[in-house]
Amino acid sequence: MRSYLSVWRLPSAPVLLVAGFAGRLPSAMVPLALLLMVQQQTGSYAVAGLAAATYGLAMAGMAPVLGRLADRRSPRPVLVAQAAAYPLLLTLLVAVVLGGAPTAAIVAASAVAGAGTPLVSGAVRALWSRVDPRVRGTAYALDATATELVFVAGPTLVAALAVLATPAWAIAVAGVLAVAGALGIAASGAMRGWVSVPVVHRTSAFATVLAPGMPRVLLSGAALMLGFGALEVAVPAFADAAGAPGMSGVLLALWSLGSVAGGLWFGARVVSVSLPRQYRWLLLGVTIGLAPLAAASDPWVLGALLFLGGTAIAPTLTVQNSLVGAIAPAHATTEAFTWLSTMATGASAVGAALGGALIEGPAGVSGSLLLAVAGAALAVLVTLVPGRRPARERVPEPVAA
Repeated sequence: MRSYLSVWRLPSAPVLLVAGFAGRLPSAMVPLALLLMVQQQTGSYAVAGLAAATYGLAMAGMAPVLGRLADRRSPRPVLVAQAAAYPLLLTLLVAVVLGGAPTAAIVAASAVAGAGTPLVSGAVRALWSRVDPRVRGTAYALDATATELVFVAGPTLVAALAVLATPAWAIAVAGVLAVAGALGIAASGAMRGWVSVPVVHRTSAFATVLAPGMPRVLLSGAALMLGFGALEVAVPAFADAAGAPGMSGVLLALWSLGSVAGGLWFGARVVSVSLPRQYRWLLLGVTIGLAPLAAASDPWVLGALLFLGGTAIAPTLTVQNSLVGAIAPAHATTEAFTWLSTMATGASAVGAALGGALIEGPAGVSGSLLLAVAGAALAVLVTLVPGRRPARERVPEPVAA
């Protein structure tokens, strides 16, 4: 607990944690609310899924571009501009859907709104990368735990608002949270103390991705998230096949809560092992935790296994963020973290698609669960591939987050 208090006592830490949590909720809320709203309006799950997927892919694709722009001077003007534009884009999206516009217009509005999603996650992680190294690991652990809670609270809030009001209200609430989160981070003392690192040489658009050490982290993270995408599709299908479709939310919540518990435990530890070795062993732990899922025959047994297996997830993401913060070029920390999010989002979408195809085919739910294990195992193998050692970068002076 003392290690968490040392992070909380940093001047801007409460703002980054609370505003970061609020600003990330729309990423978990809008795609689901959009899916429900479009399905209710058009009666088509195909159109609804296309709109939600377009929103997510546009958000992921635009993030590195905005991250690169933020690193040139500061994320602050980017966040302020997005806080002004994002509510308007969401309003346009709701108007297009509820106005009965054709599918092409719905997809286009979804893409524009997704591209305008505030750069909260990348900015927060970039700020954490600049705090005192003695508390940086704990800060990343809190950040990873908060991210897990986002994907518990976000869908729950959407479900409640959809029942009590309409999915459009869920999108409206998401817009308010996004503005509050983005402006809170932009106004924080840590952001005011941001010092940009000048770029000595002109770099290509993919220079950050190809920096020594980054390809292995990004590819292993993508393999892991591919497996998670398959699992997120397999769990509702498992619950439905077991005759308890209402259990799907509970099962996914147990998985996330296991991750939260593991993250809180890990963040309070002092580990002397190198980051790459920690990352490799934690990925192996995730793989081992996922392996028994395919043998589960009862939803409650699956829930217990998901909770136990989930305990390795937040620690893995904590070390992954620490690695990115350590090896990213000093002038491109925000962009590096956005690339991590982009790879994760894209891989998760691919995993969900492959998992759904397996569920519909002869392999069934077990095939999708095995794909989840295979994704985590592939992530371990990627970390074993030799690569260039990260160069020592000149890092900016730590700021009091």
